[in-house]
Amino acid sequence: MTGIRRLRESGVSVWLDTLSRDLLDSGDFERLVERGVTGATSNPTIFAKAITESSAYDRQLRELSTSGVRNPRELFFALALEDVRAAAAQLRPVYDATHGWDGYVSFECTPDIANDAAATLEQARDLWSRLNLPNVMIKVPATRAGVTAIAELTARGVNVNVTLLFALQRYDEVIDAYLAGLERRLEQGRPIDHIASVASFFVSRIDTRADGQLPDDSPLRGQIAVANAQLAYRLYEQRFASERWEALASAGGHRQRPLWASTGTKNPAYSDVLYVEQLITPGAVNTMPLATLDAFDDHGDTHAGSVDPGAADRILEYARAAGVDLDGITAALETDGVQSFEDSYDKLIGCINHKLGALTPQASG
Repeated sequence: MTGIRRLRESGVSVWLDTLSRDLLDSGDFERLVERGVTGATSNPTIFAKAITESSAYDRQLRELSTSGVRNPRELFFALALEDVRAAAAQLRPVYDATHGWDGYVSFECTPDIANDAAATLEQARDLWSRLNLPNVMIKVPATRAGVTAIAELTARGVNVNVTLLFALQRYDEVIDAYLAGLERRLEQGRPIDHIASVASFFVSRIDTRADGQLPDDSPLRGQIAVANAQLAYRLYEQRFASERWEALASAGGHRQRPLWASTGTKNPAYSDVLYVEQLITPGAVNTMPLATLDAFDDHGDTHAGSVDPGAADRILEYARAAGVDLDGITAALETDGVQSFEDSYDKLIGCINHKLGALTPQASG
């Protein structure tokens, strides 16, 4: 049995952390689904790379331009949403077979509105309506504004993938927003049994920052991100075992599943499957870049680690004593994450404008 299959047997869903026209047109995405991948995620950086480094979108771009569509954001949506629809179609059998547990594709709101709750709500609802598919999720960053939008979007029946989560306190707020959205929907007499959501907790980026605050020989290096995620999983188990949740579950509500993101190992000194092996948490999702997925499929060990919240508490206590400012790290990562996505989005819009400028009447005829 392959590593992916063993991971799924352990209760972890495997989603691919990339999406592109080349991946879809080549048949590679379909083959990944056959290997056991049950979902896909995207973000502005992923689409910027896909569109700027490939000619696969040029024909559609020319056709849209010729038809009079010239707004760069609208062009981006047209290009990217076609990929999302194609991936969702290939994952629909998974969605149907698992009764909505798996088989999702996520598309993110543009990062320029990450701190504007009203604009996030408006754009997310528009994207949800345009896609009009049960097995898609709209990604909303876990900024303060995003948390406000998450509750309202859930109340309106939108599947939300909450992204850029780093801190336990913010994760608690996100869970509360999801529950509040379901409760509001029930108060309106509307069903909640079809709503799905995941909370994407980022992992490796925390070690990158925390290791920089530790001596080179510290035994805590490479452990803080996993400990933080394990405590997030404990919080998930606690919040979704409460009386508040049981009332929603009895009405058909589905848990907001934790999703481990940023699980590609950034430090070459660490195992290339570190953040997969150490976070085998039943009911969760692990979204991996292709290299990490292939590595785990080849040599991943589903028995290499175990979730131990008690040990995680001690690791973070030792880290604080060693001078690691985890609260400062997670706050900075949220801000930097939004900025990084905005930089990628700006690059993407610039590329679309450049390609539009390069279109000649002859080329678009």
